[in-house]
Amino acid sequence: MGVSTLVITGASRGIGLATAELFAASGWRVLNISRSPIALAGAVQLQIDLSDPDWELTQAEELLEAVSGSDRLALVHNAGLLAKDSVPTLDAAHLARALQVNVIAPQQLNRLLLPSMGQGSSIVYVGSTLGEKAVAGACSYVVSKHALIGLMRSTCQDLAGRGIHTACVCPGFTDTEMLRAHVGADESILGSLAGSMTFGRLITPAEVAETIRFCALNPVINGSVIHANLGQVER
Repeated sequence: MGVSTLVITGASRGIGLATAELFAASGWRVLNISRSPIALAGAVQLQIDLSDPDWELTQAEELLEAVSGSDRLALVHNAGLLAKDSVPTLDAAHLARALQVNVIAPQQLNRLLLPSMGQGSSIVYVGSTLGEKAVAGACSYVVSKHALIGLMRSTCQDLAGRGIHTACVCPGFTDTEMLRAHVGADESILGSLAGSMTFGRLITPAEVAETIRFCALNPVINGSVIHANLGQVER
């Protein structure tokens, strides 16, 4: 099927890097959008700060040029901002920044890239278990991941008949740099999180990457929320 290109945000580490490596191994071109470069031979790097609401004013043309010539795009919205905050203290500016990175930037990319997306293309949102539940101390993240599922469902309905499908992959506790930073690299907390899943371990980035790839290639799951969490123990 001609040239297939993965456009992924935040692929310099963790789930994003594992996803980029998996697609590249299958012969896809890889275009990473992030502030940090990706350690993957042959990948194209666009250094874009998605927390800046005006990024597209100066970098949209470069992005469109980078995907030109592609017959099929898989757009994976992976970049995310996870902060420690709560309803009693979260101010408007910090909530707005989380929404910009986690929700608004994905829609900016959708609008820019949809004209370049032929039949067989896909849009995969990387959500979270916290897209359908909540824990204390992560208010802006919880709010934005709930909103991301709404954006995915709107994508499904608004693109009906165009041959482009979508899904939201919601990982559970995955052994990434972001999770370790969020818990202060406390092994006791990481152990407790691992114990909250039925397999008694953290998820690997490669496992989530496989799920993302499945969703990107299978239109039958259009509009679905796919939980990749090893089964969480209900307490």
